[in-house]
Order: sequence, then structure tokens, then C-alpha cells
Amino acid sequence: MEVDSVFYTDRSGRVSSNPLLDQLPSYQSLLYRRKSSTAGTKRRSSSRGRIGSSGSGKWGVGTISRREEKQKNQTEERPIRELPRTMAEKRRDNTQRLEEDRELSSLKQLEHSTRRHLRRLRDDVHQWLGSLKLWRGDIHLIEGMFGTGILSYFSFLRFLVMLNLIIFVLMFSFVMLPIIIAPNVSGNITYNLNLGSECSVYPSSARRGLVIFHEHITDLLSGGGFLEQTYLFYGYYKADKIHFSNSTYNLPLAYLLVTIAYLFFSLIWIVKRSATGFKRNLIQDEDRFQSFCNKIFAGWDFCITNENAVRLKRSSLLYELRTDLEEERIKQKIADRTRKQRCRIYLIRLILNLFVIGVLMGCFYSIYLATIFSQEVQIDNKKENFIVDLIYEYLPSIVITLANFITPLLFSAIINYEDYSPAFEIRFTLMRCVFMRLTSIGVLLFSLWSQITKCENEPCLCGYNHVLYSCWETRIGQEMYKLTIFDFIIIFAVTVFVEFPRKLIVQHCDCGLAKWFGQQEFSIPQNVLEIVYGQTICWIGTFYSPMLPAICTIKYFFIFYIKKVSLINNCRPATRPFRASSSNFFFLVVLLIGLALACLPVSFSVAQINSSQACGPFVNYTTSWEVLPNTVSELPHGIKTLLFALSSEAFAVSFFVVTCLIMFYVIALAGAHKRVINQLREQLVVEGRDKRFLIQKLCQAQRLSAIKSPGSKSQPRSPSYHTSFSNNFNESVFLAHSPPDSSTHV
Repeated sequence: MEVDSVFYTDRSGRVSSNPLLDQLPSYQSLLYRRKSSTAGTKRRSSSRGRIGSSGSGKWGVGTISRREEKQKNQTEERPIRELPRTMAEKRRDNTQRLEEDRELSSLKQLEHSTRRHLRRLRDDVHQWLGSLKLWRGDIHLIEGMFGTGILSYFSFLRFLVMLNLIIFVLMFSFVMLPIIIAPNVSGNITYNLNLGSECSVYPSSARRGLVIFHEHITDLLSGGGFLEQTYLFYGYYKADKIHFSNSTYNLPLAYLLVTIAYLFFSLIWIVKRSATGFKRNLIQDEDRFQSFCNKIFAGWDFCITNENAVRLKRSSLLYELRTDLEEERIKQKIADRTRKQRCRIYLIRLILNLFVIGVLMGCFYSIYLATIFSQEVQIDNKKENFIVDLIYEYLPSIVITLANFITPLLFSAIINYEDYSPAFEIRFTLMRCVFMRLTSIGVLLFSLWSQITKCENEPCLCGYNHVLYSCWETRIGQEMYKLTIFDFIIIFAVTVFVEFPRKLIVQHCDCGLAKWFGQQEFSIPQNVLEIVYGQTICWIGTFYSPMLPAICTIKYFFIFYIKKVSLINNCRPATRPFRASSSNFFFLVVLLIGLALACLPVSFSVAQINSSQACGPFVNYTTSWEVLPNTVSELPHGIKTLLFALSSEAFAVSFFVVTCLIMFYVIALAGAHKRVINQLREQLVVEGRDKRFLIQKLCQAQRLSAIKSPGSKSQPRSPSYHTSFSNNFNESVFLAHSPPDSSTHV
């Protein structure tokens, strides 16, 4: 029997024992794992093992043919222009497909033609929708100049613009529009039923008599005066029911359901967008060696065209490699620490974290005092002058902004003494800043609620301090409005009065101090924290100020151009890189934290604090949540029974049990997938060993062939790999093994 270069086959064509394949590392490891089996099992598994090991080395003929057939079918279904081939090959494929179509029946030809036209229509629609994307050209310009890391920030900003626009459309369609159109379509509006009571008094805040110009500016910046009783704030929507000719519109129910809807919609969209980033982040963090390979072989950003950005990208890749190596060194250092060193570093971290907690408590207490003082001054209504009045109005916003500016500098200095890895330093510092920024809003709301729910004679007659806060929801809406306006003013002022002069000083001044400061870095995480902070304010304030999403949409629209001009003219990319995949995931995680914190105060005010009886749609209810059970009680008996059953404890327990079972199943499935991934990784390693073994055998065969036939050096080299290998197979590989009989099994 002729010796084949890959397999021995018997007369029936079955795969038989092959000494070369028996020496493969994959087959040897298979024998080692199965050596506890019986002899008969060994013989059966050896044949399967050779086929399995050969399959891992691409020897399985059946597997290859099936894989090739599947790839061929997928290639035939793809459009020719998407295939990675030359123009001549594409023309040949096009001609071949046309000839194959002519051989088909008319029905099949119609089916293929319809499928082609639908595919082209889908591609054209996708291309047209892509051309309608907001800031498409600007984002491509930023991507070309600075790469995908900074691009991710501007894409995130575009996402927030679209999110706020949709939230505003919801609020406008279900809350504002019914009130606007009611007088024009003969709609009768039912208002407050508690008119005449002490709690229903809502004095007008509009200025009377001669109004000075700067007072209009104060009203515009504070949300008071002529703006207080407009569509901008909660207090304007005093309607309870809107009666049209054929139906009745329940405005309080719509107001509450839209609030739940925009929070839930935001959650779903953020989770959907973060799923892709989570998968990429999980893959990148799974294997450090894979991370090194990705940076070295696939880390370059081919979107970059600017020479300065190319230099920065090269230095950022170098920084990433140094950071990864530093993390490996720190891991080794942590593993080699003695007990004394561990106790010392833990003690230092404990002291520094206590100091951080003290700084945070000091900032929160300062915000609390500033809020109380600002509210007392506004209630006393003492007018001094325009500037002082504005400072009093914006005192909580000023204190919050100062705290948000000072604490990141302290956190960045403190983290250097805690001996963390570079990557963890960045994440931990950012999480401290996130906690500071978002919790400061909660402290502001707590300060306001402490004033709203405190009365001179306890308990409060109306459930809140109706003397000082006749419409407390509007007062909270005004504070959220002022935070939004002040945040935009600070971003604009920093760009114009800090970054631009700094750029001029660095360019035109040769002093050492200017060179040491350098240009302002475009720090992606800090810029993201700014807009997440603003978005959290928007989520909280939308319930108290229904037009706040429209203001935030306009605000982010201008911030995009402000940041774009600042990036191109004033700033330089950060020396510490931030990858696009990890950036998107980090942005959305921080935004998700902001959404969770925004839900807490809104839920508390809806369910626990008595609603104002002088303004707003919930004047006839004790709390805002009360409208939901009242509406359910008015439904037909069948629907009411169904809703009560869905809200019962039995259904809740059953739903919890089913959810736990599904969760356990998903966890088990994820564990199985992870084991399969680990096995595939091990198989890749074994494939590498098999290939190295075969190459070594091939080199050994070539050396022995050269020794046995010295005249072959002058002969031309064989162009065929398979021929060279098979011609010397008997003389080299099987020198120590005679060809076995076809019936022999290992």
C-alpha cells in the first residue's frame, strides 16, 4: 500500500493508525486523558481521537467539506461588491451567477431577483438614514483628526441630544398639547376642587408696576417672576380633567404615566447601548495576553489623518503597553508583599479613605448650608442689588460647582499614595468624582425637602409648609432649572475665559511656567462627568419642569459646537488614552448610575410627600401616586380584578420564583459558554503545538533528504509543498517506525 502524506487507509477506505499523527501533541494529550479507559474503548477512541485531533489540525475531510460548503453558500448570498476580491474575480462571479440564474426556472429567477432588489432597497434605506444622522460630517472630521477615543465622547453627546428630544416629545404630546388644544376644540377643563381653602392660595410672583430691565434678566436666569406660572413649570398645569366631545382626558394620570415612561425608556435605551460595550469589555479583560496581541497587531486607528494625532496615537499605544506592563509588575509586587507591608498599605488606605469621606461630608454640609441660606433670603424677599440677588439665587449652584472643581484635584493627589495599579487608579478616582457630583444633587434636594416639610406648628396643616412654599414642586423645578443654566454658563465660561487664554499664553509666551502648564488636555472622563451630571439634573427636573428636556436638548446642541471648537483650537488629546470600546461602556455605566440616583428623589416625592393643593395636576390627591389606585378603582370589574391579581403577593412571589429560575438558567448557560470558550482557547494552543511539530518534521525530512542526495542542492527546488513532503516521507519520518498493518490499532 502506498504511504500517504497524511493518513494510512485500508482497502475499505477507513482511517487507520498513522505513526506521524500518533506523535501529535494533541493526540498524546488525548491518550493521557483517556488512559484509564479499557483497551476496547481505547481502540475506538483512538480512531475517533485521531479524527478529532486531525480535525483540530484541519485534517478532518468531512468537517472541512461541510465548512467549505457552508462558507460557499454564505458567499453566494452576499452581494458581489461586498466580497473581498479583485475586480476581475467579481466580474467572473457576476457572469457565473447570471449563467446559473438562466438555468433556473422562472419562479426561482423571480425569487432571486426579488431578493436582490429587496437587499438593494434595504441598503439604500440604511444609507439614507445614515446620511440623516445629526452631526454626521462633524463627527467624521473629529474621528479623522483625533481618533475613535475622542469620537466616543461626541457620539455620546449626540445620544443625549436624541434622548432628551424624545423625552420632550413625550411630555409635550401627553401633558402640554391637551391643555393647548382644549380651548380650540370646545374642551371643558375641570380645575382645583379645593378653591377657597387655606392650602389652595397661590400668590402670583409676577412683578407689578415699573419693571427694571435687569429684573427681567434675573427672572430669566432664576425661573421666577413672569416665568414661574408658564408652561415651563409644574404649577401651571392645574387641570384635573379635560372633557372633549367624545372622551375625557385624565391629565394627572397622563402626567404620572409619562414620568414613569420616560424613566423606563431611558433605562431600556441605555441598557441596550451598553450591552455591546459590556461584551467587548468582558473579552478585553478576560485574557491579558490577548490584550497585548490586540494592542500590537490591531491597536492602530486607521481613521487618523492628522500628523499631530498620529504622533499622539503612537505615544498613547506606547503608554497603554507601559501601563499593562506596569500592572503586571504591580500584580507581582502585590503577590510578593510581606504581612508587614500589607498591613502598612491597608492602614494608609484606611486613613486616606477616612480623609476622603471627611472631605465629602464637608462638601455636602456646605451645600446644605448654602441651600438653607439661599431659601431664607429668597423668602425674606430683601432686594439689595442685581449682582447680589443673582449670587443669592445661585448660591447652591455655585457651591456645588466649586465642590465639583476642587474634589477631583484632591482625589487625583490622594490616589498616588494608595498604591493601586494605573488602570484602577483612573477608575477609582472617576467613581469618587461620580459619587461627589451625583450625590451633591441629592443633598440639594434633601435640603429643600427639609425646608418644605418643616412647619412652625407640627404637624403641617397641608402636609407641607404651605406658607413659605405654596407650590413646592415649582420651587424644586426652579432649582433644577438654575442648576441647568449655571452648568451651561460654567462650560461656556471655562472655554472662553480659561482654555482660550491658556492656548494664547502657551503659543506666544516662551517662559518656563507657560511651557510647564502646556495646552489644556481634553480629558474625556471629566467632560463625560459634566454632561452626565447635567443629564441627571434633567431626569430629576422633568417631573417639576416639563420643558426642561427641551432646554437640555438646546444646551447639549450648543455644547457640542463649544467642545468641538475647543478641541480643535484650544485643547490637545489627553496623554492617558481612553479606548473607544471601554469609553462607551464607561459612559453608559456612569449614565446608568445617574439614572438610578435620579429615580430615587422622584419616586420619594411622588409617593411620600403631599402634593401641593394650590398648583399642579395633583391638587385633588394627597400624593401624586394616589391617582393611579383611584383610576384603577373606576375601571370595569374584570380589568380591576386582573390588575389586583397582578399586584397581589401571590403573583409577586410566583414572578420572583420564575425570575430566579430564569436567572439561574442564564447563569448556568453563561458558565457553559465560558467553559466552551476556555476549551476552544486550549484547542488553539494545541493547534499551534501541532503545527510546530509538523513543521519540525518537515524540516527534519528536508535535512535528511539533503544529506542522502548531496547533488540535490544544484537541482531546482520543488514548488509543491505536498510533493516535497510525500517524496521523503518513507525515508525520514518513519525511520524509527515501520509502516504498520492496516488492521493494527493503538
